[in-house]
Amino acid sequence: MKYKYDVIVVGAGHAGVEAALISARMGANTLLFVIKYESIGRMSCNPSIGGPAKGHIAREIDALGGEMGRVTDLTGIQFRMLNKKKGPAVWAPRSQNDRLQYSVEMRKSCEQQDNLDVIESIIDEVIVDNEEVVGVKSNLGEMYFSKKVIIASGTFMKGTIHIGSTHYDGGRSGEPASLKLSDNLLKFGFNIARFKTGTPPRIDLRTVDFSQLEVQPGDPNPTGFSFYRDIKPKNLVDCYLTHTNPETHKIIQNNLNLSSLYGGYISGVGPRYCPSIEDKIVKFNTKNSHHVFIEPEGTHTIEAYVNGVSNSLPPQVQEKMLKTIPGLQNAKIIRYAYAIEYDYIIPDQILPTLETKKIKGLYFVGQINGTSGYEEAAAQGICAGINAVLALDKKDPLIFDRSNSYIGVLIDDLVTKGTNEPYRMFTSRAEYRLFLRQDNADERLMPIGHSLGLVSDVIWQRFKKDQELIKKEIYKLETTTSNKNPALKEPTKFANILKRPEISLEKLVDFGYEMPPNLSQTVKDKISFKIKYEGYLTRQLRDIARFENMEQKKIPQDLDFMKILNISYEAREKMNKIHPLSVGQASRISGVNQNDITALIIYLRKQNYEKS
Repeated sequence: MKYKYDVIVVGAGHAGVEAALISARMGANTLLFVIKYESIGRMSCNPSIGGPAKGHIAREIDALGGEMGRVTDLTGIQFRMLNKKKGPAVWAPRSQNDRLQYSVEMRKSCEQQDNLDVIESIIDEVIVDNEEVVGVKSNLGEMYFSKKVIIASGTFMKGTIHIGSTHYDGGRSGEPASLKLSDNLLKFGFNIARFKTGTPPRIDLRTVDFSQLEVQPGDPNPTGFSFYRDIKPKNLVDCYLTHTNPETHKIIQNNLNLSSLYGGYISGVGPRYCPSIEDKIVKFNTKNSHHVFIEPEGTHTIEAYVNGVSNSLPPQVQEKMLKTIPGLQNAKIIRYAYAIEYDYIIPDQILPTLETKKIKGLYFVGQINGTSGYEEAAAQGICAGINAVLALDKKDPLIFDRSNSYIGVLIDDLVTKGTNEPYRMFTSRAEYRLFLRQDNADERLMPIGHSLGLVSDVIWQRFKKDQELIKKEIYKLETTTSNKNPALKEPTKFANILKRPEISLEKLVDFGYEMPPNLSQTVKDKISFKIKYEGYLTRQLRDIARFENMEQKKIPQDLDFMKILNISYEAREKMNKIHPLSVGQASRISGVNQNDITALIIYLRKQNYEKS
């Protein structure tokens, strides 16, 4: 065959790039398709990474050997740790990035990666033989063959761009849509629906009145996303805050009928947690103002992202609206806001490996599964890339679960519960979030990355050295007594002093603690968290043990739940549709109650007894 690969990845956004790089790094001969070569790894919306839960995911991707964290740290122009006033479970790194440079670095990573070819082409068809994928076909009629195909189509499948009453085909601004692939998938029996998302206008920073804006600087000692790579994050720009007002809202309200969203041009469901400004005005009509963030798109451009006013209004209304916002009265728009509709696959049709149930060897990742966000997409890409190669090598799959990662929470939510709106990750979605912190992503996932050959021996040795240092220091704190401070009524272990809310590791020096030299802030934080939250973590680890016990109760994949008459009819129907891999997953299906789970466990025990 002329074009034959081990793994083919369709789409080179955040999901596709991670999938392709991971596949190639695991030794598979990999082909990556992109519609426009210059757009590899492009940040279509806000050039930022991280935030609550998203920052956790970005660090998990790095711990596994992914690319997002490294490129983010290389191209970041401002770094902040969000939620520092709250508990460590919700601390979240966030960066503002140079949009162009991020894409350049991702493209460079792909071009320099062994075992990876990149071709600019539109893929129209997946080639299937006897319910197994065998390759893909391009719009030029070229056929490429592979046993594993990963679709990472983003917003390109039948993408339609809307600005007021104007609408046209496009995967994003300036790039063509993929018009035939979703029809091809429909032929194979996939259930397809439509979602909508949007982006705000971009403005010329030189036309902004900064005297009317509130400055939002980066952190004095910025924290990045990558582990043990010696990349020093730098703050090169400030971001700014302003607000809409009743005058802004009045203009939007008076022109709602001209909006694509409220003018009847859009049928797709939009994101609940990142609504357009039209949605905010309609759904939160008692609010007199909304936040608007002015965020530079790079250090070598005058372009800025107006975060908070995503819309699909006509250009003249966008201009009129912006002029009512303090600091933006004279702002010139460089790119107008637009909404985009696209096809996605209802995600209950995929397995926890992200392989489809209908076609063996075919994987879906990113927005095609109904998610939103760069980080959620990249996480799915790394999962599918790993599992595609493991399947090629006839090895057991890697299943991320809710107890070991936000990646596991994300994938389990998708395949078990589905989604009827663009899915976004939050820390509140994780049951074990005190354990799933952003700072310990390396402890949770780097052993997996190293075992797969994705984490270098150099990084692995540095990780192990830090773990030994943390263990040694915690032992010292738990076994050494302080009696050198008048605030102590009696000799007290350093660990017990550190558990006091007002005491930090640094303050223990006042109690006679000898701080090891050159202890990094990351290590200090880990030591402090482990001791301060010891009781909570112990309880959470017990909960995790119970969770894992349920996950280990496996369900045969050929089981017909309709035959288990002690389970309610609704539960049998839903379990037959999802085909959960374990009792734990079955218990999380909507409509399945505890009585159903008890009946399922009894049935499985009885079957095992009869077989034995």
